[in-house]
Parts: sequence; structure tokens; C-alpha cells
Amino acid sequence: MTPKLPNPSPRPQEEEGALLRAWWRPSGWRLVTVVDNASIGLLYIATAFLFFLLAGVLALLMRTQLAAPDSHLIGHALYNQLFTMHGTVMMFLFAVPAVEAIAVLLLPNMLGARDLPFPRLSAYAYWAYAVGGLVFFCSIFFGLAPDGGWFMYPPLTGSQYSPAMNADLWLLGIGFIEISAIAGAIELAVGILRTRAPGMSLDKMPIFAWVMLVFCGMVIIAFPAVIVATALLELERAFDMPFFITQRGGDPLLWQHLFWFFGHPEVYIIFLPAAGMVSMMVPAMTGVPLVGYRWVVMAVVGTGFISFGLWVHHMFATGIPALSLSFASAASMAVSVPTAIQVFAWIATIAAALRLRPLKTPMLFILGFFFIFVLGGLTGVMVAVIPFDLQAHDSYFVVAHLHYVLFGGMVFPLFAAFYFWTPLVSRRALSERLGRWAFWLMFVGFNVTFFPMHFTGLAGMPRRVYTYAESQGWGLLNMVSTVGAYLIAAGVLVFIWDLARNFRPAIGRNAGNVWNAGTLEWLPSEIYGVRSIPRVTSREPLWDQPGLARDVAAGRYFLPSAPSGTRSTLVTSAVDAQPDYVLPLPGPGWLPLLAALGTAGFFLLLTFKMHALAAACGVLAVASLWRWLWDADTGPDYAPVDIGAGERVPMMCSGAASHYGWAMTLLVIVCASIFGSLCFAYLFLWTTAPGAWPDVAELAGVGRPVLSACLLLGGSALVARCGHWLHEKQHGLFRAGMVTGAVLLGVASGLELHGHWAHGLRPQASAYAAAVYAVSGLQAFFALIAMTMGAFTVARSVAGRLSYTRRACYHATMMMWHYTVAQGLLGLGLMHAFPRLVG
Repeated sequence: MTPKLPNPSPRPQEEEGALLRAWWRPSGWRLVTVVDNASIGLLYIATAFLFFLLAGVLALLMRTQLAAPDSHLIGHALYNQLFTMHGTVMMFLFAVPAVEAIAVLLLPNMLGARDLPFPRLSAYAYWAYAVGGLVFFCSIFFGLAPDGGWFMYPPLTGSQYSPAMNADLWLLGIGFIEISAIAGAIELAVGILRTRAPGMSLDKMPIFAWVMLVFCGMVIIAFPAVIVATALLELERAFDMPFFITQRGGDPLLWQHLFWFFGHPEVYIIFLPAAGMVSMMVPAMTGVPLVGYRWVVMAVVGTGFISFGLWVHHMFATGIPALSLSFASAASMAVSVPTAIQVFAWIATIAAALRLRPLKTPMLFILGFFFIFVLGGLTGVMVAVIPFDLQAHDSYFVVAHLHYVLFGGMVFPLFAAFYFWTPLVSRRALSERLGRWAFWLMFVGFNVTFFPMHFTGLAGMPRRVYTYAESQGWGLLNMVSTVGAYLIAAGVLVFIWDLARNFRPAIGRNAGNVWNAGTLEWLPSEIYGVRSIPRVTSREPLWDQPGLARDVAAGRYFLPSAPSGTRSTLVTSAVDAQPDYVLPLPGPGWLPLLAALGTAGFFLLLTFKMHALAAACGVLAVASLWRWLWDADTGPDYAPVDIGAGERVPMMCSGAASHYGWAMTLLVIVCASIFGSLCFAYLFLWTTAPGAWPDVAELAGVGRPVLSACLLLGGSALVARCGHWLHEKQHGLFRAGMVTGAVLLGVASGLELHGHWAHGLRPQASAYAAAVYAVSGLQAFFALIAMTMGAFTVARSVAGRLSYTRRACYHATMMMWHYTVAQGLLGLGLMHAFPRLVG
């Protein structure tokens, strides 16, 4: 069904010229200032692929060392750094960033949008990741690379056993990179929910959009746990706060709980986007819609939920009670059901094709993914059986299982995606002949490498050993695995040669829809994206709406121009995707790069104890963000615009329904997840070492906590009242109220910290004291953020940039303020009411 065209008449020639001027792209050395999704997406993918190659080189060095028994090519100290960096780079610097990069590049096109809603946030997330990741990787050339494993278990990584700064570099570097990943997830989630083409209701979204929405939710909930874990271990190393030191009431298992609450969902955070790409490619390669669309969506959502119940799957050998282990074992088996639904949907789609098309390179990689991932799933069911896991734990069987799931479940679909979507961003498609060579070398090499490892592990070879004796009989299997690793490398080199020969970046003037796919990313596009934003009526609009590509290119749909000469995209409602307002977008600029350099410098220089330089970088980051946000709220600067069919929509929106309101809601969820992880740490330490907790009689009095609670509530009420004064244009009262609220918030946080200190509690004394200061310190940190946002709001008011119709920054500040107050009240209850209630 073809909908009525909003702009059936020919469009003026000058409209396209205005679009080209608004979306100009800098060149030369100014290329680092780009913010559009196509440019940032390509940079993101290239950087992630670079980290894949670097981690692969580390893997080859390890396999060469293990090829023969009693090898002395690499010593144990360097080998520890190699396997730590290999796992860290693959998991943190390649896998998650790669799927975020693909989403940044493809999602706006799939959704019919011109860009994501926060382009500068995408640029900031990319540069923070690229700069931080490259500096982190270079540590291996100076002997400073972490050597405690990519999981960094204490007490091995505590200051007693790892006194050098290698572990600090991992803790601060990875914690910072995870913040970058969360920023990207918020950007993508808001883009999926609010920038879809008109008519693209939730039940018409491409599967990849659904998958990335679940991905974003999982990142927002899971990643804060590892941020808290790294912060606690760094506090222990830097200030002797004994979260993981058993002699003072700590527990090393706390790290494992926090790390694997992030770590096992991350397996599905990596796999689900790859599966989503497969769900997009299989219909295009077969010429039929995906069978069981709704079932696949439910399977994706179900996988996301179940994955959060699996973290104990990695802790079967730690002495956890049998009842807890049984739940984790059952969940580990249950998660195979939604995964199987997706596999059967792909098989059914292939079977539904009227005739089989010749196997192209993307389909070869997909079929290879089917074979490898199913084998990995079968061994996953094996290690979910507790008695078997106790035998195979920490052996090479687990190494084999891990790579069959992650390499097979993510890397093979990723290479299929490279061959499938390259014509979208290149003037030429990649070579079929070279693609087949790359596939067969990688497929054979992978199985030759990792299939024998199942038997190596069952024969008793432990993982993470740098050599072994000839008498143990593992030499032949290890030699076979090493030969396979070099075959994988040969396949990757063929792919790189293919890229060098055929990839010619061409954002706008691409090779076209060579697969005859049915989704919107294959519409004709220019540097500004699509000429006009279509109205869609189905999941495969290019198949079901004849002439859609021609009409879009002719500007016959929505927003065929550049309103007020600015970059813009259409914001639609979250459920049924009806036009809501036009969102002006920023152009190229230096601020995201400067903010990222400042943020990366702050974290990395702290690692090297260069506090003055770190503080300077922190000031640069805050100043850049301040200037970046200063012009972010356009307010009533633009008049409503005609987007087509005589429909006029505003170029602004304020309040919770706006795109920034949705982003702030997601940010608050991130903050709540951080606080929840810290509360878990407090309660876990209480359950494992109750003797370290004081008796009720030893607790501080309730006077200070009650006063702090009153100050928090009073400040929150005052900030809420400021909204009324802003509406009534009583700017003096508004500013006075915001300043007074900030003072009350700061005093409440300082009063709580001072109360613990005055009572004689010291953070180094016990795990209880450390947990109390961690909760109080987190509250003080959030109070500082809310106060800074309040200062920014007052500054905009003084500059005449704040009004009731231009109140975005006030609304964002109010949301963070109220959350901080709620968190403070819960923290007071946890530290003062909970110990009294439980005695």
C-alpha cells in the first residue's frame, strides 16, 4: 500500500542546495570536527577493527608460545600481560564498540532519519573511546599493561600482590571506556524511540532496531556494575579501603558478583546485535520477509531479561550454596530457548524462499555462524551442568566454549555485515572471489584452532599457563591449534586486501541497493541522508511501496528542505511514530573532541599520579561541555515549519516528552543502577562478615541523619517551586531559589560525611566503614553534579537564555536534583535505619 504523498508537486531546486550547505562536511585536518552519524560511524568501525587486529596479533603471539612444550619464546610476566590485554581489548575495545559503531552508521538510515538526536554525544563517545583505548593499548610497549587477567580478580589485583600501576591503568581506563559505551547507548535508545520515519510504529521497526533497543537497555543496567566494581577496587588500592580484604571484613567474591553481573549479560550484549544483523541480512539474501517477526522480537526481549539471572554461571566453583547454583544452572539452560527461536526463524526464512539464490559471501559467513554458534551453544549447555562445570572449570574446554560463542556468534556475523553493507558506504562492493577466500580460511582456521581445545581441556590443560611439560601430552593438540590461528590470520589479511582494493568511501554516492533489500537504509541518499523522510506502511517498505525510492529522492515526503538553513531531523512519537516536532541539529565543531581529550586525560593522568595535569584536563572537559550545552536549547528561536501536506510542527519541545527528557530519564536509570550496585555491595559485605558491622549502641546518633534528610527535602521542594517562578517570569526569585537549593544539597551531603568522621569512623578500619564512606561519597558526588547543573541553569537565566518556553536545562537539572535527593534519602536509610532494624 502506497500512502498519499505529502508533497506531490515538484520541489524547488534551491531546497536541495540548502540541504547541501547545511550538511557540509569538513575535509583535511578539520575532519576531526565531524559529528554526523555516517562519518562518526565509519571512524568508529575502523577504530574497532583496528583493536580487533591488535588483539589478534596478541593471540598469535600466545599461540606461538604454546605451539610446543617447554617453550621459552615468551616469559611468564609478558605472557600474563598478553592474555590480559587480549581479553580486555577483545571484550571492551572491540566487541561492544563494534556493534555500537555499526548501529551509529546504520540506524538513522534504517529508521528514515537524517541523524541521531545528539550528534555531538556520538562524537564525544567515539573520541573518548579512541583516545582512551589507544593510550591503554600502548601501555604494553612500556611494560605497564595489566597482568591480572581481563577479569582482574582480587586479591591477586590488590595492592598487596600487584603493587605496580598496571592494575590501576586497567581499572581507571576500562571504567572510563564503559562510561563512553553508556553515552552511546543513551544516544541510540533515544534515536530508536523518537526519530523513526512517520508510520514506523513499534511493530514495523526493523529487527536490528529492536535488538539495539534491548542492547541499550542492557548496557544501561549492566555496565554500571563494572564501573562500581572498578571504583571500589581502585579505592582499595589507592586509599586502603578494604572492600575485598578478608582480614578486615571484605570479601573477594564481591568483585566476582559485580563483575559477572556485567560480564554475562555482556555475552548477549555482544551476541544480540550480531543476531539482529543476521535477521536483516537473511531476508535480503533470500528475497522473503523474516519468518516469525513477532516471535523473534519476543525472543530478543526474553534473552535480555534472562541474561541478568546468569552471572552465577561463572561462579559454580566458588562455594556458593547449592540452591543458588541450581537457579543459575536452570537459567543458563533456559536462555537457550529464545536463542533457538531466532535460529529456527532464520532457517524457516531460508526455507520459505521460492528458489535458492546463489550463495554470496554474506550468506557464507551467516551459514558459518550457524554452525559455529550452535556448537558453542551445545557446549554452553554442558558447562551449565554443575558437576561437569566443576571438572571443566578453568580448563581449555572453557576457552574453546568462549570462542565458539563469542567469535562464532559475533565475528562471523560482523564480517557478513561488512560484505553486505559496504555498498551502502562505498562506490564499489567488495570482491566475491576474495570474500570466499576470506571466509573459508577463517572458517577452517577457526575450527582447527578451537575444536581441539575441547580435548586439550578435557585432557587437563589449565587456561592461562604460559608453558607446559612435554610429558603432559598436550603438544600435538596445541600445535594444531596454533596452525589454525595462523589460518584465521590469513583469512583476515585477505579481507584487508579486499578492503584496500575495493573500499572507496562515498557517503551519498554509493554502489546502491545491490541486494534488492527491502529496508530504508537502501534508499538513495546524499551527505544529508535522505532527500525527504518517507511515510512507511510495512516492515519492508522498498518491497511493498512501489516508487518509494523515486518519490523520496524527489522530495515528495516529509521535511524536504533545511528549515532556517540548519541541519534537522524529524522527531516522532515513541509508539506509533507520528510527527511531533523538528529537531535542529548541530554542525561540525571542536567541542566534542576537546571534551573527550579532557575526559581521557583526566582518567589516564590520575593513573600516573599526575594530579595537577589531571585536574587541568578535568577543567578542560567541564569547560568544553559547558560551552557545548550553552547553545543546545534553541527554544523559540525558530518558527513552526511546514513538513509536508500542510502539516506544521514546532522546531522545539520542552519537558519530559522531548528527546532530552527521554535522555535524562535513561541517565537517571544509569545513576540508579550505579547506586543499586553499591547498595548490593554494602548488603553483601554485611551478609558475609556481620562481625565487622557495629552493634546498634556503637552507631552514631540519628540527629545528623534526620537533619540531612530535612535539608534534602527542603532543597528539593525549593527547586520544584522554581519552576513556578520561571513560569511567572520572577527571575530573581528563581535564581535565589536555585542557589539556596544548591546550598542545602551541599550542606546535607557534607553533614553526613562529617558526621561519620566526627564519630570516629575511618574508611580504612573495616569493610563496613569503607562501604559507609562509599555510599556517602557517591551521594556527595551526585550532589556536586546536581549543584553544577544548577549553576549552569542560573548562568543561563542571568544571560537571558532561560524562559518557560526555553527551559530544557531547568527540566534536566530538576530531574537530576530530585533523583539525587531520592538517592540521598535511601542512602541515609541504608546506613542509619537498616542497621537498627536488623540489630
